[in-house]
Amino acid sequence: MPYEIHHWEDIAGDFERGTAIIGNGASIAVDTGFGYGSLLEEARRLNLFTAEVEELFRSFDTVDFELVLRLVWHATKVNAALTIPDGLTRRVYQDVRRALIETVREVHPDHGEVASRLPSMYGFLKQFSTVLSLNYDLLVYWTMTYGLDVPDRHQFKDCFVNGQFDDDWARFREPFRERTNTLVFYPHGSLALCRDVVDNESKIHDQGAGLLEAILNAWIRGRYIPLFVSEGTAAQKLSAIQNSYYLSTVYREVIPSLTGSLTLFGWGLGEQEMHLLQRLGRANVNRVACSVYAGNQRYCDGAYRTLRDQLGEVEVVFFDSATAGWAVDA
Repeated sequence: MPYEIHHWEDIAGDFERGTAIIGNGASIAVDTGFGYGSLLEEARRLNLFTAEVEELFRSFDTVDFELVLRLVWHATKVNAALTIPDGLTRRVYQDVRRALIETVREVHPDHGEVASRLPSMYGFLKQFSTVLSLNYDLLVYWTMTYGLDVPDRHQFKDCFVNGQFDDDWARFREPFRERTNTLVFYPHGSLALCRDVVDNESKIHDQGAGLLEAILNAWIRGRYIPLFVSEGTAAQKLSAIQNSYYLSTVYREVIPSLTGSLTLFGWGLGEQEMHLLQRLGRANVNRVACSVYAGNQRYCDGAYRTLRDQLGEVEVVFFDSATAGWAVDA
């Protein structure tokens, strides 16, 4: 018997003020450039890796750009502090950094290319009290900053104050001047998040069009490296999460605290995300709305089984992703 696939507007009221998890399918709906397999694959396609950089990824048995960049960056800093001559390490660090910057420039749209879609994205995300964005890109962040100019007394809060994460994150749920709010978290980090050589974590902020360039310039200057987990197995992603105070706080505290309804939009529920599903099993979720692209019944069957296996006897309903009003040109 086929699964019923609803229009979002017919079920939205049952999931309002719950939690939304935004996956890569949502980014692809905004810009098809996000449809690549991985940053690593894209860098190789663009022929950006030297033989030494390839050897680093092979030696550490990883596909995580951030991990390799961090390891070789630390090595250059240690060698410099000890006045150890090591031109090769510094050159390889610069090669890894250059490959990451050029790959991000290639795949990430400019603000102007997506600006017309931010109002509809804003309208969709403001329905929820909590948003977890699994994507490293800036689309959700740009949606938040778009909302600063919308006079609807709704506010998005990512729990960063003056660029620093406030780990008393639950206090941000209380309205200040706004009427309603949405807390936003990045379980896998974001281009906008960074850390310095002693692992102090912060957020790079530049409202609107200048943010992507501000981030890339910060990397170029060599004072920071990005804080995001772009790919890898569930075990590799979990290891990266545990090496970050911000990411581990979201994983340990925020996800298990979720209650009520859960909306999954553009999330493929793949094996590489099993660590998040298992953590969601500790939350008190009672019903799930799961987006479906092009009426894919096979996906519905797999998603239903996975969600019930990991979350227990929850109610699962499906909705057509095209009806959500996401990424519609203004």
